[in-house]
Amino acid sequence: MLWVILGAPGIWWIDLQIDGVKKGSLAREKQRLPAPSSIIASSFTSPVDALYLAAIFDPIFTVSYPGTRQVRPISLLGAILRALSGPEEAPPAGVKLVDLGTLVSENPDSVIVVFPECTTTNGKGILPLSPSLLNVPSTTKIFPINLRYSPPDITTPVPGRYWSFLWNLLSQQTHCIRVRIAEAVYNPAKPGDVSSEKRDKYLDNFLDLPGEDSSDSSGMRKRGVNAEEQKVLDQVGEALARLGRVKRVGLTVKDKAAFVGAWSKKIR
Repeated sequence: MLWVILGAPGIWWIDLQIDGVKKGSLAREKQRLPAPSSIIASSFTSPVDALYLAAIFDPIFTVSYPGTRQVRPISLLGAILRALSGPEEAPPAGVKLVDLGTLVSENPDSVIVVFPECTTTNGKGILPLSPSLLNVPSTTKIFPINLRYSPPDITTPVPGRYWSFLWNLLSQQTHCIRVRIAEAVYNPAKPGDVSSEKRDKYLDNFLDLPGEDSSDSSGMRKRGVNAEEQKVLDQVGEALARLGRVKRVGLTVKDKAAFVGAWSKKIR
């Protein structure tokens, strides 16, 4: 049924490439594909992302936030609507969150999909990643996947544009999906020492210049992620950027919310 939904608006041709796999040898390299008990760290540009991933992997979808290492499990419909919704810096009140490690152990027969950028983009850059990936067990494979569309007008960086998305989707005869899957990334990092974070809090605040945020070049809070953990996030972020042939940017979810506010005022 999902393939029928994808085929109805003309999404027919899918160009698939996997790192380290030559054409014609995929049957012998199945270990390089996401499998049950693995994590997909996917780019997030369109509602079609969730449809395609559901048709191929039948996964459990999650929502990540920039300020927490836990995620919110959602349905396929929830994932589609998230691609058309505004950016959220924090989970809504009363929403149940869970660690990715717990989600993997409770669902050993399922693939887990994470959208670590936390909000949609236009596909021309990779946003700073959520620390939710740092709760993945060290033995669990994380597969960065980048999805790109041609023509690219079915991306939804501006929330709430349901009708324009449907128009762009249905007005073209065909849409091509280019799928790129990187080699698996593991998370060997150990969580940072909370006591040392508290001990260094005063020093961090003292060294920060007035008006300067204590973030590194990728936009991640220094005190929230240690160097080893940041290396894991960098591996996934760089893989997504390489697969999409784009650059990593320092724009955060807060910046995206500010952009959406300015865009809405301009439209009005």
